[in-house]
Amino acid sequence: MAEVRAGVDALDRELLALLGRRMRFMDAAARIMDDLGQVRDEARKAEVIANVVASAAINGVPPNLARDLYETLVEASIAYELRQFTTLARGQ
Repeated sequence: MAEVRAGVDALDRELLALLGRRMRFMDAAARIMDDLGQVRDEARKAEVIANVVASAAINGVPPNLARDLYETLVEASIAYELRQFTTLARGQ
């Protein structure tokens, strides 16, 4: 069991590193957008989630789990990007 837990912990560190990379793209998006209205793009959100769900089973992930995780991830990313955009717009 210790090996399994160590493997999970190592994988969690890798996932967090990947999430950090994903958030840097949110930083980049906040820098290049012209107005706040561009941050929330429901069509893009639906596309991202659909892509993930389509790839989930291939990767051994239950599609409903992938959908729920990415709903949360995308909403958190939007909130983060909104904060970044607002901070940049204020010149801070």
